Amino acid sequence: MTDSFHTLQDRQEIWSQVKASIRREYGESTYRSWLRPIEFSEANDERIRLSVPSRFVRDWVQANYLERLRALWVMHEPEIETVEIIVRPATQPGAPIPPSKAGVGNFAAPLDAIETATGKPGISPLAAPTILNSAEMSQYRYTVPNDDKQLVKRFSFKDFVVGQPNELAYAAARRVAESAEVAFNPLFLYGGVGLGKTHLMHAIAWHIRETQPERRVAYLSAEKFMSLFIQAVRHRDTIAFKDEFRSVDVLMIDDIHFIGGKEASQEEFFHTFNALVDQNHQVVVSADKSPSDLEGLEDRLKSRLGWGLVADIHPTNYELRLSILQAKAESIALEIPPQVLEFLSHKISSNIRELEGALNRIEAHAILIGRPVTLEMVQDVLHDLLKANDRRVTIEEIQKKVAEHFNIKLSEMFSPRRARSVARPRQIAMYLSKQLTTRSLPEIGRRFGNRDHTTVMHAVRKVEELRSLDAAIDEDVELLRRMLEN
Repeated sequence: MTDSFHTLQDRQEIWSQVKASIRREYGESTYRSWLRPIEFSEANDERIRLSVPSRFVRDWVQANYLERLRALWVMHEPEIETVEIIVRPATQPGAPIPPSKAGVGNFAAPLDAIETATGKPGISPLAAPTILNSAEMSQYRYTVPNDDKQLVKRFSFKDFVVGQPNELAYAAARRVAESAEVAFNPLFLYGGVGLGKTHLMHAIAWHIRETQPERRVAYLSAEKFMSLFIQAVRHRDTIAFKDEFRSVDVLMIDDIHFIGGKEASQEEFFHTFNALVDQNHQVVVSADKSPSDLEGLEDRLKSRLGWGLVADIHPTNYELRLSILQAKAESIALEIPPQVLEFLSHKISSNIRELEGALNRIEAHAILIGRPVTLEMVQDVLHDLLKANDRRVTIEEIQKKVAEHFNIKLSEMFSPRRARSVARPRQIAMYLSKQLTTRSLPEIGRRFGNRDHTTVMHAVRKVEELRSLDAAIDEDVELLRRMLEN
């Protein structure tokens, strides 16, 4: 519809100017995600009608940008009173995407924003546009993972052994799973490998499935999230991707640190996170470090991840390891002498996964070969694992212990600050990493804020020199070494 004053061509020209203005005002990122899919549909003397590809986009645009769109249009056409947002009909089955609309109604992120192997935006082989018919497109509908195949059955709350190192994380996870309302958003669980982060996330999902089956729960790894996003961009289906992930009741992303340096995936997760929090839907995230210490993540995303409750799962202590082994031994109905469980709890201290793996090997030898479980048998069967754990100290443990000893923040281990109060502990941590781990100098440098291996070499030489000249420093280093090795 047109009136006597403005032709369709006039309206299309006005719309082009409105889009250019709103793009400048809101920035490229917001424009790509929410405003580029909008198209001019029709108009009369008092009303402009714009169309979007889905109800989700319509609701978001109406809530956040409609008034500004109307104000910008009125600047060109003062007699317009209202601007409406409608959902446009879907493309007819089997019809190719019209060239004139490519990049408008089907993309929420540019194809060149797919991460390359370096993790930076750039042209990727995956970015080549693909025209699909409706039958082909159906296999790329992004129904979020919402089935039991995604979850490990034994990862439930009743099978999680609670101790002082993990009691806060456990209590927070139970609160999220049992509460009908969002208590804190997001719940951010962090800790080293094999300490129970994934177990707790699966337990939350299982509990909600069993007690509130009407709620949509999506659990997936950060790597899977990136993979689905890249597929969505490749197959021109990002609107369906957004609709699915932003309509769940509980979104759980495991190992979020894997999107570090992946700018387009961070951008998409950032907007997904905001949309869910705005709707008061629960978000649960896990990582290997606290939000402020995650490398390669934008500051705004770190800030969002720290909004709710951040729960640290500390390395296991002897009592917790023994409790886990006792529970595991009971579950497999294998008679294991108490001194064997105590021995394993002392010797294997790296993570729970390795501890359970050791017990599985003992069970296999006892059942398949028929050997009785004795301390000698365990030492023989696990000789390689026990030898490795004799010197198994991680760089993360060294950094944490040194930071605590010298009363500085853990983040100073990765910071560029060169003040002696920070630089000296950092050098000692590098020295101990070289002495107590098998990591290479370049690897140690990367763990200390991407420093060059020559920096680590200098730190090692400097600490060796100081130990020979300063008794106090020598005592500090020796104390830290003993604490880490025991």
